[in-house]
Amino acid sequence: MDNSNDNHPIDTEPSSRESIRNNVSNEEINKITKKRRLVLPLIVILYILPFFIIIWSLFIGRFEVEPGNVLKILFSPIIPMEHTWSSAEETIIFQVRLPRIIAAVLVGASLSMAGASYQGLFKNPLVSPDILGVSSGAGFGAACAILLSLSTYYIQVSAFIGGITAVITTYLLSRLYKTGQVLVLVLSGVIVSSFFSALLSITKYVADPYEKLPTIVFWLMGSLSSARYIDIMSIAPAMFLGGLILMLIRWRINLLSLGPDEARTLGIDIKQITRIIVLCATLLTAAAVCISGIIGWVGLVVPHLARMITGPDYSKLLPMTIVMGASYLLVMDDISRTLISTEIPLGILTALIGAPFFAFLLWRRKTGWV
Repeated sequence: MDNSNDNHPIDTEPSSRESIRNNVSNEEINKITKKRRLVLPLIVILYILPFFIIIWSLFIGRFEVEPGNVLKILFSPIIPMEHTWSSAEETIIFQVRLPRIIAAVLVGASLSMAGASYQGLFKNPLVSPDILGVSSGAGFGAACAILLSLSTYYIQVSAFIGGITAVITTYLLSRLYKTGQVLVLVLSGVIVSSFFSALLSITKYVADPYEKLPTIVFWLMGSLSSARYIDIMSIAPAMFLGGLILMLIRWRINLLSLGPDEARTLGIDIKQITRIIVLCATLLTAAAVCISGIIGWVGLVVPHLARMITGPDYSKLLPMTIVMGASYLLVMDDISRTLISTEIPLGILTALIGAPFFAFLLWRRKTGWV
């Protein structure tokens, strides 16, 4: 009798623990299921949202155009219809708003994708697309072209070359250290970025304060007001090439998060994948900056928003980053050109909205980033 009483607690304790584990696991499964049910409709909405924002962006502007005429103008090249709109309205839609919308979509998607890729490569949520000095180099290149009174096309070419040159310099500087650590690449980027920022300051100092300097300052603050089809056609190949390669290797970015030793065990060449990511992200950022100027915070904030929805899996994160980046910058551009009578530079607007929002994200995730 005594033996049975002594054994009773020993027999029931494992079963009670097992039931507790089952209850906990069931609760976790229910939470995950509920989250997926909420996230799936949101993902669908976010994927179709850019199309509605594009249509809305065509409707708004300082020059009022009837919504019906906007749709007629859009479809008139492919569908024969009665000409009920003015030539000025057609010019506004096709030559002003549409190229600007396309540029905003491409620039927003490129900066966001580059930022997400760098964050995965460096395993740091505070990394932005200009971490390796591409923005400083592009700014110096554009300032030199403006100082020499070159045309808009050559300003963009000079900015692109300056951005590429800065990143190449960063990479070569990091190669002086034989460790091959990613941290050395980041530190080299800080050095090169500071150097090109100093050169940019010298360029602004010697520029004509009445003609050249205001143009340089406005370019550095970022704007899509001068976007043209020829500009889009010039940068689109670099953007599509860089974006396509990153999409094809996005599963390898997941493996980088495991650490260098684990990634090598799984057959990943760390140096090669690092070079590919840096090259593609540089193409995306340099192409974006040369047409829009320096627009901050897009490549820093948008990847975090996308990560909150899709999680850290880059097979889902990169496509969502593209969609959200395009939508985000398009909305920012709509606000910049319609909020007040004069256009607000995009760099100012994205900083005013992005910095407080990023601080809010940091406050919410006190225990760490997703």
